[in-house]
Amino acid sequence: MQRFQFCNNYNFIMNTTQRVSEILTTYGIRPSIQRVGIYDYLLTHRTHPTVDEIFSHLSPAMPTLSRTTIYNTLTLFASKGAILVLNIEEKNQRFDAGIEPHAHFQCTKCDKIFDFPQPLVQLDEQIVRDFEIVETQIYYKGICKTCKKNH
Repeated sequence: MQRFQFCNNYNFIMNTTQRVSEILTTYGIRPSIQRVGIYDYLLTHRTHPTVDEIFSHLSPAMPTLSRTTIYNTLTLFASKGAILVLNIEEKNQRFDAGIEPHAHFQCTKCDKIFDFPQPLVQLDEQIVRDFEIVETQIYYKGICKTCKKNH
């Protein structure tokens, strides 16, 4: 039974690594153990983490991982369009593997960030003709449902 559990975990890890490697390759990013680990963390933890949060979670399993490596890797991912960089708060950048258009809500009580559907904004025709929009970020701030219920 123990051997069967090990085989299942091994196959799951190998399938996950292969899947994440393939995703990175589609963005023109050469997969490495650290890059795969960081991107997998973003895919499986949709909490919009900071560099420090990613480091705290991954460093026990990757002792050679540094905050600088994480930051440089996230910068690479963002430059290739694989992730979004969120500047919703002044003190920290946060990162999001969900690259589909959406807005973000940050609770001012618990600091959690939630994904919201992005509202359709109808721009003036003159703006559309005169400007090429390459990115839109919409942020909301307030009190989330849990904090609102607890206060």
